[in-house]
Amino acid sequence: MTMPPATRRFVIGITGASGALYATRTMAALLERGCHLDVIASDYGRRLLIEELGAEARVDRLQDFLADRHGDGVRSGALQLHSNRDLGSALASGGNRSEAMVVVPCSMKTLAGIAHGLSQNLIERAADVMLKERRRLIVVPRETPMSLPDLRNMVLAAEAGAMLLPAMPAFYQKPATLDDLGAFIAGKILGALGFDHDLFPAWGGS
Repeated sequence: MTMPPATRRFVIGITGASGALYATRTMAALLERGCHLDVIASDYGRRLLIEELGAEARVDRLQDFLADRHGDGVRSGALQLHSNRDLGSALASGGNRSEAMVVVPCSMKTLAGIAHGLSQNLIERAADVMLKERRRLIVVPRETPMSLPDLRNMVLAAEAGAMLLPAMPAFYQKPATLDDLGAFIAGKILGALGFDHDLFPAWGGS
């Protein structure tokens, strides 16, 4: 008997740095692929979703918002919300089944917490679990310009094993809408997680 493929599980951390579109486009793309997403939004991450995307993007109806925006394909996967204050969550343990984590967008405060292993909340602790278990941690910082402490924290996080994937959309694909820019970053994240995608055209050379 052939066993069905195991559902791929990922942790998504959303913090207060500008760039809610990057988070929602990434989640939609992963849900369309049947993934299980454990989503943690900081207080400012919750505020960010509403301020940048509207009241419909509140976390308690996030999957409905994604379906309204990207189609019912997002219902192919599952989305579970977690409190950022719950350090007793299963995500705080190395025994959790998530294969990778993406912090998108990542504030400089959260970057500092990850870089220094502070584990002051569930996003930081879940990220620390990824590092200690040698699983993939993708951090999507969104800040400009960056201070010297910010740059040093990026180096520390990279040295600890994180992938730094700054929110720097390209323009060779001739984006026509904001969604196109969000799709570019989401595509970069999916590629880093090992997925093929068509969220933007691959560079074909000159």
